Amino acid sequence: MTAVDIKALEKRFGKTAALEPVTFSVAEGELFGLIGPDGAGKTTLFRMLATLVLPTGGTATVDGLDVVRDYRELRNRLGYMPGRFALYQDLTVAENLKFFASIFGATIESNYEMIRDIYGQLEPFRDRRAGALSGGMKQKLALSCALIHRPRVLLLDEPTTGVDAVSRLEFWDVLTRLRDSGLTILVSTPYMDEAARCDRVALIQDGHILEINTPTGIEDSYPLPLLSVKSSDRLTAKRALERFPFAYSVYPFGEELHFTDSRAEPSVSEIKTWLHEAGVADAEVTVIRAGIEDVFMHRMPTVEGQTGVA
Repeated sequence: MTAVDIKALEKRFGKTAALEPVTFSVAEGELFGLIGPDGAGKTTLFRMLATLVLPTGGTATVDGLDVVRDYRELRNRLGYMPGRFALYQDLTVAENLKFFASIFGATIESNYEMIRDIYGQLEPFRDRRAGALSGGMKQKLALSCALIHRPRVLLLDEPTTGVDAVSRLEFWDVLTRLRDSGLTILVSTPYMDEAARCDRVALIQDGHILEINTPTGIEDSYPLPLLSVKSSDRLTAKRALERFPFAYSVYPFGEELHFTDSRAEPSVSEIKTWLHEAGVADAEVTVIRAGIEDVFMHRMPTVEGQTGVA
């Protein structure tokens, strides 16, 4: 069964296209990720699905209801967590949760099972004002408020932005358990490493969907050999690799360089010799498997820091 069905959905603000026509669907019980940098169109898409912004063209249904025509009924079936913390910071944890439950005619007691795993970590701070919570605790409170009325579809717009690494992992563990319970979840994120936790992901840039596939499928789509290059002198190594006759692309990746060779079977020893002759004596060159971020960079060859042909 299809939980979300989007057909040629688009949004323009005057002459500016915030989202070009996009078409895809999300199955019931699926954890679907929308992956891309800031300004890619993720929030615009989520706000249309949440019935907060009218589309310029196309259609979208969520849980069988049209986001424009059936917006009143649909809001009772949606849980929406915006990217910016949007709860009442002068209310306590318990007061925020009670308020959002009352909006939908629910109670904390009747739906406590839905939020037990999350809210259980917040209960010791139930009398603390929301504005005094840490970033991770704020996100857990926001998620509890989005779930308190037992939605059928959950929309999470960059829920872990600005949250520490440990809280990010805990948050995604919660999402996995919610997905396993049958809840349909759409989540957007600028963090490529979070994509691996999704059933399927859509890569989005400048309002365009670049690719939709499973995380493994996206990684397998990288068409050329990828190598990791490590050196104590990354700048010299990068410049040398950019001059290599078979260089397709090279860009910094953490403490190493990711180098794409335009040949089907590159020679590691040849690349090391080239680097050594360029003055990079300590280069370590290893063939590696491409990750989702590598695929994204490959699909966006004009990103600053990447060189090579389109």
